[in-house]
Amino acid sequence: MATNSAVNLEDVPSVDLMTELLRRMKCSTKPDKRLVVIGPPGSGKGTQSPIIKDEYCLCHLATGDMLRAAVAAKTPLGIKAKEAMDNGQLVSDDLVVGIINDAIKKPSCQKGFILDGFPRTVVQAQKLDEVLDKQGVKIDKVLNFAIDDAILEERITGRWIHPSSGRTYHSKYAPPKVAGVDDVTGEPLIQRKDDTAAVLKSRLEAFHKQTEPVIDYYKKKGVVADIHAEKPPKEVTVEVEKALS
Repeated sequence: MATNSAVNLEDVPSVDLMTELLRRMKCSTKPDKRLVVIGPPGSGKGTQSPIIKDEYCLCHLATGDMLRAAVAAKTPLGIKAKEAMDNGQLVSDDLVVGIINDAIKKPSCQKGFILDGFPRTVVQAQKLDEVLDKQGVKIDKVLNFAIDDAILEERITGRWIHPSSGRTYHSKYAPPKVAGVDDVTGEPLIQRKDDTAAVLKSRLEAFHKQTEPVIDYYKKKGVVADIHAEKPPKEVTVEVEKALS
């Protein structure tokens, strides 16, 4: 069934078509990979995931974004998820696994995926394994972005954002030319509500309590690679590539 949003290939510029064809040819020789990235907030998962995604032709499954997209698209699972959220409940593990299961069947995920933000608990990891098992695949590697809580606090509480452009600064690592204002527009910078020491503390407590056991769960399967996430991003990328080669 053709939808209205279907693109007529004749209208696509040749350079775009060739770029996509070359990308697919390059991708066809890459090994399939199914990865999980685990790490506390601010550990750099969001920086590294797009790099891994492009290098290995994977799809990036950020479960928070996927849930929001399913709700917006009013898919059957999205409608159920919205009911839970509207009632102030957590979205059930089965629902999230269902949304992931739908996503990994898409053509863009045919070489594999990077899961980000899930599994957060051992029960979720077990449910994910069951679903993958039915498709005859498994998680190949879990990248554990290990970093000291004190470094995270400095990283996160120093983050400043220019709301309209999304440009980010850091009071220590990437300060604006003039404190508190955007380099380009001169407009004031803000801190995100969850980028405070108090919010970070509760998020880290939840991470240590719920998610660290997930790392142990995967360690028993021999698929965990510990990444030194306190290093500069380029060095982290090199470590990740070594872990995946």
